[in-house]
Amino acid sequence: MKHLLLPVFLSFFFIPKAQNKIEWTDNYQLRLSDFQSPATQVGQTTIYSLHPGSGMDFSFYMSKAEFMFTKNFNSKVNCSFNRSAASIIAPDSAIATDLLNFGRYDFDLSELYARKFRKKLYEEKGAFSDISFFKPIYDQVQSEFAERHVIAAKTSDLGRNNEKLRELHGDVLKEIEQFSDFCKECKPVKKKK
Repeated sequence: MKHLLLPVFLSFFFIPKAQNKIEWTDNYQLRLSDFQSPATQVGQTTIYSLHPGSGMDFSFYMSKAEFMFTKNFNSKVNCSFNRSAASIIAPDSAIATDLLNFGRYDFDLSELYARKFRKKLYEEKGAFSDISFFKPIYDQVQSEFAERHVIAAKTSDLGRNNEKLRELHGDVLKEIEQFSDFCKECKPVKKKK
């Protein structure tokens, strides 16, 4: 019985940390309860603010030989939402809902740019590429993402303009579909020569 209790105890200890990050999937929609930063506040304020908590990261560990023969880095590029870093500050629940909708847009936008990054890695990685070949690609994709995020925040008033946000979000979802070969688990189709 002692041996069974230790794994059960350890699993309870590690569950909260594992649940802190949400990997992007097309069937999960963020909820207000996902914004778990201590800064989150709805009511008793006159300001509104959003820290979306979503982002893209890229990391890998492999030998030089593995690197030389690897072309598909899809599984190495992650798009996730960090619950403990995400916050919403709103004077009321209506504005909180608008900010939540912008947070959903931002999470999908992060996935779109993760897919664009995966595609560029796939297209530009050669057998004799240097290990740092991805750096300028990553910088370019991050710059494009930041510009699009700021424009969307400005034109939709951080989600307060519901109609504009729906239009922008619809565009992002269509673009995600156009990059269907570059989801995290996908293997891009090789071009015929």
